[in-house]
Amino acid sequence: MHTPNDLAIARPERFGQKVSRFFGQWGVFFRGFVEHPKMVGSIIPSSRFTIEKMLAPVKWDECRLFVEYGPGVGTFCRPVLERLRRDGALIVIDTNPLYIDYLKRTIADSRFHAVLGSAEDVEAIVASHGFDHADYVLSGLPFSTLPDGVGPGIAAATHRVLRPGGAFLVYQFSAAARDFMAKHFRRIDSGFEPLNVLPCRLFWGWKD
Repeated sequence: MHTPNDLAIARPERFGQKVSRFFGQWGVFFRGFVEHPKMVGSIIPSSRFTIEKMLAPVKWDECRLFVEYGPGVGTFCRPVLERLRRDGALIVIDTNPLYIDYLKRTIADSRFHAVLGSAEDVEAIVASHGFDHADYVLSGLPFSTLPDGVGPGIAAATHRVLRPGGAFLVYQFSAAARDFMAKHFRRIDSGFEPLNVLPCRLFWGWKD
């Protein structure tokens, strides 16, 4: 049975609503990029092709907690919520209050939790929401431009917070993230999506 909050996500949008939301999102996204270019991976949100390919390996019936780093204006949030089971949860973590405030205003779903903080603190954030682990973690953070030590710290914390059989899903313009992932994930599947601005590399690191 759908709850009112779930219907806020599930109800199809009219064309005018989609256009309005797109330009509103783009403005917020662009402002965030200008203010913090090293923390935002792209000047333009990911394409629907990237979203579909990135999320394709997820076993949604087994996913109780999905975590995203650097959600921006929610490009992945809505597709994830559309697929997520009714008793599941989506936690998104971002260091930019502009994005967190925007997401809290525009996504009304009881399964959605937007947190202002660092991905390095994912274990504490997951625990504070009543979970022992995450099933999947998605990241579009630009590992190649993060401050020294942050990338390795995020990769290590992500491996610890994931359940066995879970995965770290990463989309990037470079292969830098794979180097950090390889220290913790023995199996890393790779992909590529040309229909994105810019074309991006995709990685799925599976926890044994």
